[in-house]
Order: sequence, then structure tokens, then C-alpha cells
Amino acid sequence: MVLKVEPLSMALQSVMGGSSTVVLPTPSGSKFEQSQARELSHHEHLVFVAGRYEGIDQRFIDRHVDLELCVGDYVLSSGELAAMVMIDATARLLKGFLSEESLSVESFEDGLLEYPHYTRPEEYDGDVVPAVLRSGHKQQIQDWREMKRVEKTAAVRPDLLARRI
Repeated sequence: MVLKVEPLSMALQSVMGGSSTVVLPTPSGSKFEQSQARELSHHEHLVFVAGRYEGIDQRFIDRHVDLELCVGDYVLSSGELAAMVMIDATARLLKGFLSEESLSVESFEDGLLEYPHYTRPEEYDGDVVPAVLRSGHKQQIQDWREMKRVEKTAAVRPDLLARRI
């Protein structure tokens, strides 16, 4: 089953504004990444169209869709989950949603993954929070975090390090 162009076009027209950007989550779109979320966060009005079944009539896509984006190399049963992922990744970048300091060290912001986090208790079942984090020495903590970001990225996502060079 393919979603028909007429009802989708009417639904879209009912929510469009003068500066709307229409996004279609689809496995055949370009890969959605942090940089794309940041770009979308600057748009005034986003409309996500979530496909279902076999997809959407190509005439609707050709006529109305501005961006076709894919959340990963897999297929979901519908576009709602992909749209929710994109909305969340984009909304958290809006001014005032999170502090700028929090955003600056998150995964993907500068090509590295985030450092590990710890909380109380100081010791759990033989595992201890690293001493540097308990030291209170801000520069040493910052240096340790940066080192851990590089180590984690190299171990899990070396492709990200290759992009930084």
C-alpha cells in the first residue's frame, strides 16, 4: 500500500506556513547526523511527514518534500519513530533548551564521543570513581575527560576521528 498524494497534500496544506520546511524520514534519504539536526534547529517551521506501509506517492515527494532524511541503515515499519528521533535531536539544540556548556561537550559536537560519567557512591562492588574526578582539580579533570573522549571515539567510532583530520 502506498499513501495517496491527494489526502497527504490536503493535510500538509492545513499546517503549512510561509517558511515551512517539509521533512520526510525515509530509508532512501541522506543520513541524518548531528550537523543536520543543528541546521534544522535554525529553521522557523518544520513539518515532518511520516510514511507508512510501502511509502508515499512519489508525486507528493517531488512536489512538497524539501528534505529526505534517514536515521540509520535499517528499515522501520513507519516514519513516526524516525521523525521523533529527528525532532528530539533538533529540539534540544534550540536556544534555551539546554545550556550551551552542556551542548559543547556532547557526542558528535566536535567529532568526538562524550566522556564517561560517574556519580555516588564513590565505590560500587569494587569499582571506584577515578581519583582525578574526586580530586577537585578542574584542569586535570578537563584533561582526563578530553583523553577519555579520544579513547572512546578511537575504540568505538574511529570513523569520527578520521573526519577530524
